[in-house]
Amino acid sequence: MKSRLRRLALLAGVTAMAGLSITAMAIAADAPGQPWMNPKLSPDERARLLDAALTVDERIGLTHGLMAMPIFGAKIPPGAIGSAGFIPGVARLGVPALQESDASLGVANPLMVRPGDGATPLPSGLAIAATFDPEVAYAGGAMIGHEAWSKGLNVLLGGGVDLIRDPRNGRNFEYYSEDPLLSGVMAGEAIRGIQDQNVVSTTKHFAVNDQETGRQVLSANIGEAAARESDLLAFEIAIEHGHPGSVMCAYNRVNSVYACENDALLNKTLKGDWAYPGWVMSDWGAVHSLGAATHGLDQESGEQLDKQVFFGGPLKAAVEAGEIPPARLSDMSRRILRSMFADGLFDHPATKTAIDYAADAEVAGRAAREAIVLLANRGDLLPLAKSAKSFVIIGGHADAGVLSGGGSAQVMPVGGAARTVPLGGEGFAALLGNMVFDGPSPLAAIKAKAPGAHVTFNDGRYPKSAADAAKDADVAIVFVNQWMTEAADAPDLSLPAGQDELVAAVTKANPHTIVVLQTGGPVAMPWLDQAGAVIEAWYSGAKGGEAIADVLFGDIDASGRLPVSFPASEAQLPRPEIPGMGLPETTPFDVDYPEGSDVGYRWYAAKRLKPLFPFGYGLSYTRFDYAGLKVEGGQTLTVSFDIKNTGARAGSDSPQVYLTDAHDQAKLRLIAFSRVSLRPGETRHVTVTADPRLLADFDAAAHQWKLGAGVYRIAVGASSADFKLTGEAKVSARTLKP
Repeated sequence: MKSRLRRLALLAGVTAMAGLSITAMAIAADAPGQPWMNPKLSPDERARLLDAALTVDERIGLTHGLMAMPIFGAKIPPGAIGSAGFIPGVARLGVPALQESDASLGVANPLMVRPGDGATPLPSGLAIAATFDPEVAYAGGAMIGHEAWSKGLNVLLGGGVDLIRDPRNGRNFEYYSEDPLLSGVMAGEAIRGIQDQNVVSTTKHFAVNDQETGRQVLSANIGEAAARESDLLAFEIAIEHGHPGSVMCAYNRVNSVYACENDALLNKTLKGDWAYPGWVMSDWGAVHSLGAATHGLDQESGEQLDKQVFFGGPLKAAVEAGEIPPARLSDMSRRILRSMFADGLFDHPATKTAIDYAADAEVAGRAAREAIVLLANRGDLLPLAKSAKSFVIIGGHADAGVLSGGGSAQVMPVGGAARTVPLGGEGFAALLGNMVFDGPSPLAAIKAKAPGAHVTFNDGRYPKSAADAAKDADVAIVFVNQWMTEAADAPDLSLPAGQDELVAAVTKANPHTIVVLQTGGPVAMPWLDQAGAVIEAWYSGAKGGEAIADVLFGDIDASGRLPVSFPASEAQLPRPEIPGMGLPETTPFDVDYPEGSDVGYRWYAAKRLKPLFPFGYGLSYTRFDYAGLKVEGGQTLTVSFDIKNTGARAGSDSPQVYLTDAHDQAKLRLIAFSRVSLRPGETRHVTVTADPRLLADFDAAAHQWKLGAGVYRIAVGASSADFKLTGEAKVSARTLKP
C-alpha cells in the first residue's frame, strides 16, 4: 500500500529522495570512527554507541530547545530554518539538528516566519476520521511528511489522538473521534505515513487533554480503568500502528499531577507497560519543575515559555550533584537518538527540494470528498440536477474559499490565503485570531458544475436580504461557519454570529435549501426540520470547494460517516457547563468524568439518550444491504458478513461492528469497521477480527485486561444506533498485559 500511495501522491519527489538516501547510506557505512553510522545496526544499538560518545553538555543540549521564531524578544537561533521548535545537533559526531514544525493538518508556518512558504492543507482530523478509511489517513500523513522533508524539517508535531469528550473543545478539529479504536487507527496510520518519509512524528497530547478552557491549570480526574478503556487505549492503538518517534505530553494535570511530570502516565504506563522506546517531549510551556526529568519527560520544548530552562543549567547541576543519576540523562538523550535513527534522520537527512503541490492537493481533495457527511436529504433534494436553472449561494465566505481551523494547526496554503478575516482581540491571541479560507471557492466550483444556470451570491450578513434572494431561486445553498481554535472553547453549540437565524430565514423562504456546515465539530440545528438537505463538510482543506460541489451534484457518492455524536443540546452532555469557564486563567480547577470510559455514543446508550445524529451516521445516494453474518469466538471475535449495493449507482459504505453484550452485561463498543466501495449490484464479503482489549475490561487492582468467559453479542450496522445484523459467539476467559 505504501509504495502505491507514494506513486500516486508524492511522484517525483520520492524518486529524488530515494537517490539521496542511497548516497547517504553509502557515506554513512564508510564513516571512519563513527560506528553508529552503520545502517545495518539496529536503531537501539546505534543510539547506544552514539550516546556513549556524547559529553554531558552534549546530552544536555539534546534535551531542551527553543521556539524558532522571532517572538517574545527572541531571535531565530543559528542553524534554524524558522519553525515551532529547534534543538541544535552535535556537529562533531554528525548529529543533525531537530527542526520541528506543527503539522496536525499540514506543514505550518507560524507568523509566516518563512516568508512565502506555503503548504498543502489537509481537511481537519475529524474529516479524515469521517472517511473511516485508514488509507486516506496514511496518504495524508505521507503527503505532509514529504512536504516537511522537502522543506528541511524533520520533526512534525502531529498525531493528535485525544478523544472528543466535549463537542465544544476548541481543538476537536485537530483530533479524530470520540472512539478509541477509530481514533487510534486513523492517527496511527497518519503517523506511519509521516514517518515513512524519514520524518519523526509525535502523537499528542498525552493525555486526557479534552478541553481548552483552563488547559494550563485544570486537573482531569479519571480512574485508571476508565482511562485505560478510553483515552489511553486510543494512544496505545495509535502507538502500535504508527510507532511515533516522540510522544508529546499535555498542558493539563491528570489526577492532580501535571501530565509532563506524571510518573503514572509517562514512566509506569507509557515506558513501562507499553515499553515505548521513543522520547517524551513537552508541549510548549508545559514544564513546571526539574522533577519532570525523573518522572518521565525527556525533552523540554519551547523553553522560552517556561518559567526557566529547567533542562539546561539546572539539569546539569542536578546530574553533577548526583540528584539525578547520569544514567537517567543518558536514557533521555539515547531515546531521542534512537528515534532519529529509526526514522531515518541520519541516513536520509531532510533536504530542500521541489514539491509537486498539484499532486499533494489531489491527496487532500480525495480526503475531502470521502469525508463529507450527508446528514439530511428530504425528498431526495440531493444530488442536485445540473439542469437546474437558478442557484443562490449564501454566506460563509463561499465566494472566497473554505474555512480552516486556527491556532498552531493553522496551515497557510500555497500562494497565500484566499481570504483572511481578522476577529480582533488583544495580546498574543490577536496574532492568531484570523479566519483563514483556502481557495478555490465553492461558488466557483458550483458555477463550473452548472454552466447553464444563473448562479448568484449573497454574503448572508442580513437574513432578510438572503431570504429575499433565496425565494425565487430553484435551489438555495447556505454555507455556515464555526471557526474553532486552540486555546478557546465554544461557549455553546450554536452557530456564531447569528447564522442560525440566517438559516431559519432562508429555509422558510425556500424549502429547497441545502445547508453546508463548515464546523470544527458538532453544532445544534434548531432549523433542521425546515432544511431540505444538510451536509457536514468540516474544514475541507485544499480542493475543498471542488469536493463540496462534487458531492452536491452527485459526481461522487456522499460517503462520510460521523466520527462524533451530534448532541441534541448541551443538556445531554456529561458536563452541560464547561468546567472552569469564566474563572481567571490561573485559577486551578477540577474536571471530573462521570462518564468514565463511556465517551460519546457509549454515554448516550448508557443514559438512554437520543442524540441529534449518532456516531457512525451518514446517508448515501445509494442503498446497502447486509446479510450472511457469521460470528466466531475463542480468544476473540471474528465477524464476517456480506454487503451489497442494491441501488442504481456506485457508492461507498462504512459498516461498523459493535459489541452489544458481554457475558450478560449490556455494553456498546465499536470493535471493528471497514470502508467498502461497490458498483450497483456488487456484493463484497467483509471479515474483521476484534482487538481483544475492545471486548475486555481493565482490572485496575490486578493491573491487567480481563475477558470473562461467556457469550458475547455483536451487531453490524450503519451507525451506533442503526443495527442491521446481530449475532453471538462464546469467548474464552483470558487476561492481557496492561
